[in-house]
Parts: sequence; structure tokens; C-alpha cells
Amino acid sequence: MSAPAGHRILTVLTSHGTLGTTGRPTGFHLGETVEPWHILRAAGHTVDFVSIRGGRPPMIGHDPGNGEHRAFLTDPAGGALLDRCPRIEDADPGRYRAVYCVGGHGTMWDFRGDPALQNLLRAVYEAGGVVAAICHGPAALLDVRLSSGTRLLSGRAVTAFSNEGEAARGLDTVVPFSLEDALRENGAVYSCAPDRQPHVVVSGRLITGQNPASAAGLGRRLAEALASPARP
Repeated sequence: MSAPAGHRILTVLTSHGTLGTTGRPTGFHLGETVEPWHILRAAGHTVDFVSIRGGRPPMIGHDPGNGEHRAFLTDPAGGALLDRCPRIEDADPGRYRAVYCVGGHGTMWDFRGDPALQNLLRAVYEAGGVVAAICHGPAALLDVRLSSGTRLLSGRAVTAFSNEGEAARGLDTVVPFSLEDALRENGAVYSCAPDRQPHVVVSGRLITGQNPASAAGLGRRLAEALASPARP
């Protein structure tokens, strides 16, 4: 029997707003936030937000002509919450059935190695919850160890923004590390589609998407996972 709708999902956003030493802005990707948010809300779930440092996080990817973007940014249960994002350490992992780590290049500077984020991911996953991440969001999964000492990523099929994608945008020498390579080094089984093509990978209770084009697919797979009984 399927679990009823009405779970809480915690969406994690970067607080880093500068693209390395280029002086160019970065932040969390709005499209990667909005598409799963609409899908999860339609399924009856509640979505909360946190950012690494708390407060309103820097944002990229806003299309003023996009109706879904406008609807999210003006919704009291959506964009209106961003001005008062709590810090991760202020969130209670026990309230959440899933954690979703949104991408955007900012994550490459502040997701990896953040102890509060690592503790959150470990706690939700070990309680039988779902962990999802998209694009550069899987930087949050790097170096996370479960209570057993095993890496969260060990032997897991995953995807994320590819080396091809970084090079195509001239950012392979700007980001602090290669996300694709780091995932492999963590023991993950990495795969990707051609640049800008959607690709979502489900490995048990770990769901990853490659890029912004994968946001709707990830949202659907996350909603499907939340509609199923919790698994060990």
C-alpha cells in the first residue's frame, strides 16, 4: 500500500554568489528549484528551504517571461520563503522524508565538506528518507559517510554536471574541482547524457539529475519515491 501524500521535503540552496575569481555572479539555479517544487506541491507535499549561511540566497536562471518562475517567486509557500531561509543547522532532519540539493555553480564552493549539510544528508538517509540532487548539487554528496563509515556514494549509480558541460562553457578552469571526477573518486558509478540533454538516475533512495533540463524528470522521480513506502 502506498504511503499517503503530505511529506515534507527540505530543499538546500547555495549561499555562494561569485563565480570564482571571474567576478561574475552565480548562486542557486531557479529552474532547478521551481520545476520539482511545482511537481511536489501538486502531489500534496510541503517544501521547505534552507541555505548554507541562512537568509536570501543568490539566484541565477530567472526568466521573467516564464510563468512557472513568476508563480513560484510570488507564492507565500515558494519564493516568498527565500528571504528568511534558515541555516541548515537550524533544520530538524526528523521532520523530513527527503532532502533535495539544488544546483548552480555556487554549490561548488560551499556544498562540499559542509558539516551541517553532511549531517543532514546522513540523518535523513539513515532514517529511510530520500536524497536527491541535481546538476552541481551532487557536490553535497561528496565525502559524506554513513554511520557505518561507508561512503554514501560508494557503488551508487549517479549523474551530475559533466566535464563536457564545464568545458563547453569555459568553466573547467574556473570551478575548484571537477565534479564528475570527484564523484568517481568517491566510488560512484557516474553516467551522463550529451550536454544539455535530460538525464536522471535513480539508485535506491538516491536520485540525481545531470543538468537544468533534468529538473522536471527528477521532480517526477522524487514524487514517485515519496509515494512509495519508506525502504531500508
